[in-house]
Amino acid sequence: MAFRRRNKSYPFFSQEFLIQNHADIVFSLVIFILIGLMFEATAKTAILFIQPQYNVTTLLPEGEMTLYHYGWKDCATILFYFFIAIILHAVVQEYLLDKVNRRLHLSKSKNTKFNESGQLCVFHFVSSVWSLYILITVKLWLFLAHTHKNCSIKFFYLTQLAYWLHALPELYFQKVRKEEISRQLQYICLYLLHISAAYLLNLSRVGLVLLFLQYVSELGFHIARLFYFTDENHQKMFDLWAVSFVFTRMATLTLMFLAVGFGLARAENQVLDLEMGNFNTVLIRMTVLLLVCLTQSWLLWKFIRFQLRRWREFRHEQALRKKAATKQSLRPLKRDSLGHHENGVLKAENGASPRTKKLKSP
Repeated sequence: MAFRRRNKSYPFFSQEFLIQNHADIVFSLVIFILIGLMFEATAKTAILFIQPQYNVTTLLPEGEMTLYHYGWKDCATILFYFFIAIILHAVVQEYLLDKVNRRLHLSKSKNTKFNESGQLCVFHFVSSVWSLYILITVKLWLFLAHTHKNCSIKFFYLTQLAYWLHALPELYFQKVRKEEISRQLQYICLYLLHISAAYLLNLSRVGLVLLFLQYVSELGFHIARLFYFTDENHQKMFDLWAVSFVFTRMATLTLMFLAVGFGLARAENQVLDLEMGNFNTVLIRMTVLLLVCLTQSWLLWKFIRFQLRRWREFRHEQALRKKAATKQSLRPLKRDSLGHHENGVLKAENGASPRTKKLKSP
């Protein structure tokens, strides 16, 4: 199974060899884990990488329900889907984005951003649809103990952590420029920080709603950027994204204050209990709210600066066009010693033709 066309062979375990064949190497590791399921001696170990662990059967008024909490064994599951994310990344790049890039003939800088938006567009679309499906089908209010999660919710969070962790080595595999690495590291680390906090502090329900809003907003941005790279005249979609971006920021702050600031503050058990997974204390609630407020404020500040820079560039372009049009309209008429040009015809000062009359021969 080859994901890249090889025009040149490189020595084994060299840098270029690892970059070109990283998806094939990871695919071999996945096959090795799956083969472990076929043998009784290794099946128990292999299942740790594939299936979520720490399940607990709970009695609810609707009947028995299997819920999950987290532990160290989740690292093995995250590692397996980390490998899956690398393989899917290579598949999307090889069979979708590279084919489009050959037709567009983009520059290197635009090509890097096009690949980034293409990958994130696929991921945000799948994640938004998946999170919406969970919100519609899973009755979140049935989970009386917020320390436990439904299987679909836990699996969603594990795959989210696996995807954003896989984005770190992809910066090396995709040979991202140094100018772009710091920008991409910022949002990768922010996603990892917030998703990990929601998962470990048992804020998975409110985190699921916020992730859905965030992914829908980011999906609109990357779709707009893809259209912009195909045709630079497509800029109206950025205006729609701007509205959704501001709405997402306001909705995030509102939901966090309602759920964490007011909802958890009314809970009876507000004692820190690591074994039971209860982190509902005043200090932790204030820390979470402060983290969210700082992040949303920073995102809004970057957004306002981006919009102001875009507005200044637009006004500058408009001024240059107006100045060029004014110069063209005030261009002086060409004159010579015999008269002037009018509608492409040379006229004398008195309106007569400036041609000299031929003298009659005597």
